[in-house]
Amino acid sequence: MDYRLPFEWSHLPFLFTAIAIAFTFHEYAHAVTAYRFGDPTAYKLGRVTLNPMSHLSFLGFIFILLLGFGWARPVPVNRSNFKNPRLMSIIVSAVGPISNLIVAVVSAAVVYGIFAAGLMDGTSTGAVKAVGLIFYYLIHMNLLLFIFNLIPLPPLDGYRILEDLAPIKMRLQMMKYEAWGVYIFLLIVFITPLFNVTIGPILRQVYSWRDSLLAFMSVMFGVEINWPFMFR
Repeated sequence: MDYRLPFEWSHLPFLFTAIAIAFTFHEYAHAVTAYRFGDPTAYKLGRVTLNPMSHLSFLGFIFILLLGFGWARPVPVNRSNFKNPRLMSIIVSAVGPISNLIVAVVSAAVVYGIFAAGLMDGTSTGAVKAVGLIFYYLIHMNLLLFIFNLIPLPPLDGYRILEDLAPIKMRLQMMKYEAWGVYIFLLIVFITPLFNVTIGPILRQVYSWRDSLLAFMSVMFGVEINWPFMFR
């Protein structure tokens, strides 16, 4: 399979929808988990909701369209409200990426289930393309957010997890240099040679994971979906 992003402009509505869903579930997972653990900060700010308008950042949205990475509005968390701050902070950080993996797997199962049940056939060309594209981008963007957010660089979730797992002395040292870490992250992203040998190879795993997931679902449901057809 070689139907890679960047997207075609005619696919923009499908990509918009996929990005909005992926970001919304990611931030909602952070917010609702923190609230369940006793921190009302996000709840008071209206973030414990699946309304995309509460989570999306316009600038972050544009960045992911133009550069392949972006961000939503971060969920504020006050770890001092947790009974077990370290453990619960790790869980709150981890549930964001995990939610994206779940959405990707569920999306793949749903689209293959639709085709396996015969709800779509070759006579409904426009409908087949529309359904195929929305689910394709849902799978791709959620896997992208899952992998990207686990990179252990600030301000990503992977860094927060690593920070909470580290011994207290190491954690204090990490906090001292955290602000610089953000600048290093931005340099890596915007300087192509650095990106190509650091984050780039990690993000390229999205294609491998996506193709493996689609192949698995094809075997599970006993149906082949002509994905290249969606992009013609």
